[in-house]
Amino acid sequence: MVGLIRAAWGYRGFIAASIQREFQSRYRKSLLGAAWTVIQPLSLVIIYTVIFAQLMRSRLPGVDNTFGFGIYLCAGILTWNLFADIVQKARTIFVDNANLIKKVSFPRICLPAIAVLSASLDFAIIFGLFTLFLLVTGNFPGIAYIGILPVLVVHVLFAIGLGVIIGVLNVFFRDVGNFIGIFLQFWFWFTPIVYPMSILPDWAQKVVSLNPLTWLAVSYQRILVYGQWPAWGDLAGVALLALALCALGMQLFSRRSGEMVDEL
Repeated sequence: MVGLIRAAWGYRGFIAASIQREFQSRYRKSLLGAAWTVIQPLSLVIIYTVIFAQLMRSRLPGVDNTFGFGIYLCAGILTWNLFADIVQKARTIFVDNANLIKKVSFPRICLPAIAVLSASLDFAIIFGLFTLFLLVTGNFPGIAYIGILPVLVVHVLFAIGLGVIIGVLNVFFRDVGNFIGIFLQFWFWFTPIVYPMSILPDWAQKVVSLNPLTWLAVSYQRILVYGQWPAWGDLAGVALLALALCALGMQLFSRRSGEMVDEL
């Protein structure tokens, strides 16, 4: 693991250039150019917090706040998008960069790093605008906001661990890449993002509680909606699972990297 991290650090210039190139390519030949990096996420925040706030404000139990449901929705959807973006990028990262994989001197660990950092850049922009909205509307959660950092670390580790496993498997079995897009759609609705767990019957709450992303979503919602610290005990279980996925992903990646070259 240390060797892989050291190799990625040695190619940090390549990683930064790749992220910059991907970022710039999205808005090439666009009249507004990089302004879209603010316009698009700002429109999402407005839709979730303002429009849904007026339509759904009475449907969030225990929250007497005009923007309560909108903030609840943003807490779940924005962070879900980060998870889905990392997994989707990692899903095809090895196949899409087959020419780099075949180079003996190239540290292949750079590719998952690019996927994580690229998705994180997009998330940082939209979540920064969301935080600004919380400040302007007087809904900033206070000191509990610091709790987002450890939750985010666990969140990213879980996503990249799963993403690397899927990415390696996709090299050998392309059906995996096609299946994961469908699976993520079902996974979204099994996570309490657009509905609170409390409205579910007891049996459904037990099923949803088996989903590790449930506790990540609940952690963000506790912080951003209620101004409370995450339930560290529940988060610890997800953290252990995230570390296990990362270890499994790195082991699978290390053992199969040679076969990946032949397959590609």
